[in-house]
Amino acid sequence: MTRRGIILFALLSVAWGIPYLLIKIAVGQLAPEMVVLSRVALAAIVLLPVVAARGELMPVLRRWPPVLGFAVAEVIIPQFCLSTAEERLPSSTTGLILAAVPLAGVGVAFAFGRPERLGGRNWLGIALGMGGVAALVGFGVAGSALGSVAEVLVVVVGYSIGPAILAKWGAGLPGAGVTAVAMTITTVVYLPFTTAARAWPAAWPSAPVLVSVALLALVCTAGGFIVLTALIAEVGPVRATTVTYVNPAIALIAGAVVLGERITVWSVVGFAAILAGCYLLASRRPAPLPGPGLDAPAVPESAV
Repeated sequence: MTRRGIILFALLSVAWGIPYLLIKIAVGQLAPEMVVLSRVALAAIVLLPVVAARGELMPVLRRWPPVLGFAVAEVIIPQFCLSTAEERLPSSTTGLILAAVPLAGVGVAFAFGRPERLGGRNWLGIALGMGGVAALVGFGVAGSALGSVAEVLVVVVGYSIGPAILAKWGAGLPGAGVTAVAMTITTVVYLPFTTAARAWPAAWPSAPVLVSVALLALVCTAGGFIVLTALIAEVGPVRATTVTYVNPAIALIAGAVVLGERITVWSVVGFAAILAGCYLLASRRPAPLPGPGLDAPAVPESAV
């Protein structure tokens, strides 16, 4: 990998490794609906003029059905579940569980009529990955938070389905245009949803919350996608998706350093098992598995 590629890889790892920390901070004062709305609306405001100027908007609008499906699977449902879950789960635990997205990709590929041919190493990888998730949940999460774990697992499935929808029905669409339109669709959905839920803040949020929302929109979403496209151009799509395996480690470190979340033995064991499982699952495969969407790289991606 070139020096430029290494720098871009590092930037993307941070951009998609810190969203869990930022969401944790934001939901301390804002309702989950408001966190999602603020984030996607600001990202849409930034991205729409860019993609329109590049002529990438109309091709996406002409093929809107798969983009709508992508928005629902990758952004609208997962982002609400993620924000709600982080009201109770540590940000590091959330990030670690989401490392299992490539494992869910196997089931999604089968459901979409594109089953993968799996060998012994691949099945061992699936077993290791599931064992890692079990270790995280069984030894690192209190019984009262199991509902939140279920919400994160919904996010895992959504992050696997989103790229699969585009791969099957949206091939050739410009990634930046897909991201901008998906953010706009989510904004339109969440405006009445936030109002109906009376989730608008009663008081102006604190500076840390405002900064967190701004970083989620500008760095993790808009900026993250720009870096992703540059990284793909530099090292290719296969190497670019390996950032998936770095994000959870960033989330673990960020949660410990900023929020004082404990790094337990089971967190390390669970993450190591998931990482090893994903590696074995991806070995000797013709193409990379679908990766996480908004909070971890996928191609194309809506960026956290």
